[in-house]
Amino acid sequence: MINVPKGTKDVLPSDSYKWQYVEGVAREQAKLYNFKEIRTPVFEHTELFLRGVGDTTDIVTKEMYTFKDKGDRSITLKPEGTAGVARSFVENGMAGGALPAKMYYIIPAFRYERPQAGRLREFHQFGVEVFGASGAETDAEVISLADSLLKKLGVQVRLYINSIGCPTCRKAYNEALKAYFAPHLDNLCYDCKTRYEKNPLRLLDCKEEECKKINAGAPSILDHLCPDCKAHFEKLKAYLKEAGIDYEINDRIVRGLDYYTRTVFEFVSTAIGAQGTVCGGGRYDGLIAQLGGGNVPGVGFAVGIERLLMLIEKNGDTIVEEKPTVYFVGMDEDCRKKAFSLCTALRAQGVWAEVDHMTRSVKAQFKYADKIGAKYVAVLGGNELEKGEVSVKAMATGETQSVAFAALNAFFQDK
Repeated sequence: MINVPKGTKDVLPSDSYKWQYVEGVAREQAKLYNFKEIRTPVFEHTELFLRGVGDTTDIVTKEMYTFKDKGDRSITLKPEGTAGVARSFVENGMAGGALPAKMYYIIPAFRYERPQAGRLREFHQFGVEVFGASGAETDAEVISLADSLLKKLGVQVRLYINSIGCPTCRKAYNEALKAYFAPHLDNLCYDCKTRYEKNPLRLLDCKEEECKKINAGAPSILDHLCPDCKAHFEKLKAYLKEAGIDYEINDRIVRGLDYYTRTVFEFVSTAIGAQGTVCGGGRYDGLIAQLGGGNVPGVGFAVGIERLLMLIEKNGDTIVEEKPTVYFVGMDEDCRKKAFSLCTALRAQGVWAEVDHMTRSVKAQFKYADKIGAKYVAVLGGNELEKGEVSVKAMATGETQSVAFAALNAFFQDK
């Protein structure tokens, strides 16, 4: 037997309705905020992630699924959604259209890492991107969309925000970090020793316990913001307060991708273990320029669908699965033919109908109807066929009534 690859998971028909519900709520909330869907390829040229995500990130150095195709081109399964959307924005000349460009996506993404609760090697994200608007009010709107989605799903989380500045103030902050970490270099993990030279800010993102202890005393980025970045952060806080969105400031949030500037944020839950970030995002004003598209600011977030489903389950909330409206029971071959015809006609009118495909006995057909949760069973025997009607039984109450063939559509509408 061939098994599913490690770190991946089948979504069975018995569970797919939960995914459809979450994705439906996400699409609904995106529409309310005037976001439109974008669909990008599941794989991209590897160079896109080297330039966009950053060659010092764990994603690029350790986690990407990269391979050579038959044309000897380096191809990578996308490990996140933003870089692909940014590439599409540049390639398709969206900067010349209506701005801001507000887009969302629902994607599979791929990272080679140790599978754990809510984190697989193939995972799924709902994400949004806004290109063209540089103000803190846009950051607040993106955070508001994430907040409304999580509340709509009944997920209990806490919002943490931070600013990691712009290239101007980041330069001075990186020097302050290097000065702080210099005496601790021997105690840092191997990755952090590399980050120390290439990207000191990434030192704050290390999950190793010894490094986390050292990080606790590091200088705060908030004490090194330039006047413009400081004003941006203050405006963000004011807009969040105006919208009634609670938050806490966490000056250790830097996110795991190099393209972030200024605002970064995370929605965190403690219900799914130490890796409790459910949604994360921020501003990335230099990303489009890095990809050759000019000085176009951007901001967005991504939320893990697997993690949302875990939290919904842990909260004890139930996503109700919809059930068929009616199941047709045919007593013999002629009745089964007519049942098939009636079932097909109802489906054409938007009624969720099912019919026997296994030539079961009448008793077995009733048992199957009960298993699939049909609200009604429509029985068609010789007498009913002669009279041009079916005997309709409400499964919840046992109440039975006769309904003419011609009246079936009207009977089952809105049931």
